Amino acid sequence: MEQISRVNHIGIRVSDFEQSRDFYKKLGFQTITGPSGPEPVAIVEHPSGININFILNADKGDKKNQLMDIPTKYTGYTHVALEVSSAKAVITTLAELDIPLSGEPMTHPTGTSFFIRDPDDNVIEFIEYSGLTNLAV
Repeated sequence: MEQISRVNHIGIRVSDFEQSRDFYKKLGFQTITGPSGPEPVAIVEHPSGININFILNADKGDKKNQLMDIPTKYTGYTHVALEVSSAKAVITTLAELDIPLSGEPMTHPTGTSFFIRDPDDNVIEFIEYSGLTNLAV
C-alpha cells in the first residue's frame, strides 16, 4: 500500500509510568502528553522523531515477557529495533547509565546489534545498520 509513509508510533504496555518514563528519559525520550484517556496512555518522543505510547494498564505482578521469556513461542511483536550511528558509543553510554545489555553484541550481514530490556522486560534492539550490501545473493 503506497499510502504508508512511516511508522507513527510504538505502543508498549507498562506497569509503572514513572519508572518507564525515567528509563526512557535516559535514552533521550521526553514526555509530550499524558497520562490521559480511559486506558490511560502517555506519549514520549525522541528527538529523532521516534514516538512511544505507554499503555498504562499492565498487571504489576509477574513481568515475564510472554513473547520472549517462555518456552512456548507465541505470535506477536517481540522487540523494537532502534538504528544507531555507533554501536560502540551506545554500549559505552548504556554502561554509564547502568543499563545492562541482554547478551553480547552480535555482528551479522546487515550490521552490529545488541539488546536491552526496559523495566517491564520489553526488548529493545540497537542496530548499527550497514545495509543489505553484505548479503550473499
